[in-house]
Amino acid sequence: QVQLVASGGGLVQAGGSLRLSCAASGIALRNNHMAWYRQAPGKRRELVASITAASSITYVDSVKGRFTISRDNAKNTVYLQMNNLKPEDTAVYYCKAYRNLHSYWGQGTQVTVSS
Repeated sequence: QVQLVASGGGLVQAGGSLRLSCAASGIALRNNHMAWYRQAPGKRRELVASITAASSITYVDSVKGRFTISRDNAKNTVYLQMNNLKPEDTAVYYCKAYRNLHSYWGQGTQVTVSS
């Protein structure tokens, strides 16, 4: 059974930092593409960052230079380091593992940035 457990969210002031973690079981993340999405209240879920199995990385423009996605194959965990957080980063953050026709989602972790 595949399980993705996201953690690390919380309440932080603008300009602060958080590191989100997505720990996987039942699946080897090194063989999958990984992504972080977020969904703010009343808005559509959006892709924030992704890292392919070959370690190609992309970011949405609004987080470039502030967020960093990384993967630790030994820990089977993907991270999202978020620096210089802004109130508009407030959302529930989800991790996703996908490859070919298969995809798996974590349960989400709340990030709230106060101004």
